[in-house]
Amino acid sequence: MPQLPGERQYRSMMPLAIVGEGVSKRFDTDYYVEGYASTFNDPYVLHDWGDWEYVEIIDPDAFRDADMSDIIMQFDHQGKVYARMSNHTLIVEPDQHGLFVAADLGKTTNSRMMWEDIDAGLVTKMSWGFTIAPDGLSYVDDESEHRTTATITRVEKVFDVSAVSLPADPNTEISARSLYDGAIERVQEERLLRETAQRERARSLLALKAKAVNVRTINR
Repeated sequence: MPQLPGERQYRSMMPLAIVGEGVSKRFDTDYYVEGYASTFNDPYVLHDWGDWEYVEIIDPDAFRDADMSDIIMQFDHQGKVYARMSNHTLIVEPDQHGLFVAADLGKTTNSRMMWEDIDAGLVTKMSWGFTIAPDGLSYVDDESEHRTTATITRVEKVFDVSAVSLPADPNTEISARSLYDGAIERVQEERLLRETAQRERARSLLALKAKAVNVRTINR
């Protein structure tokens, strides 16, 4: 199972929420949105090969040493910046539930237009971009359940949270390639190699048993 230090990755996140009057806000603005980039200890299927699932979990301590110094908010991970931490219009921080996100989208015309799209239900989801630390990924293969469970224990850096028009579905092949830059395919190849090696060992064991039976028969 390859670890993926330094490779930028993206995950779909929960919907952004427009917070109305009478509800506590992290910013004093009429153009306020909030949501969670990830939830802790909450397994989700990142890829499904049909006969094998790849499941991912975010550890509650995964952001403990992460570089979160100047995260930005974009649309589809590119183009204009609608909020950012360095000008105090964006909050991205872990809490007891997950990685919390709050934004003030009232500072520019473009930001207010983004808020209007969210308020109108035209843009409803986000994703976040990050890299995993070199020692920040562990995994377990469960042959009985036909599942690999990977746990992200250390995030190296969070780059952005982006409102997206069509959030990537991690269960599709094309999304998996974009998420892992070929690593999903390498995971599958390694699993198939392990299965082949297990079958070869089983064949060798059967051959040895058959040989032992033949020897005993001859000696009689």
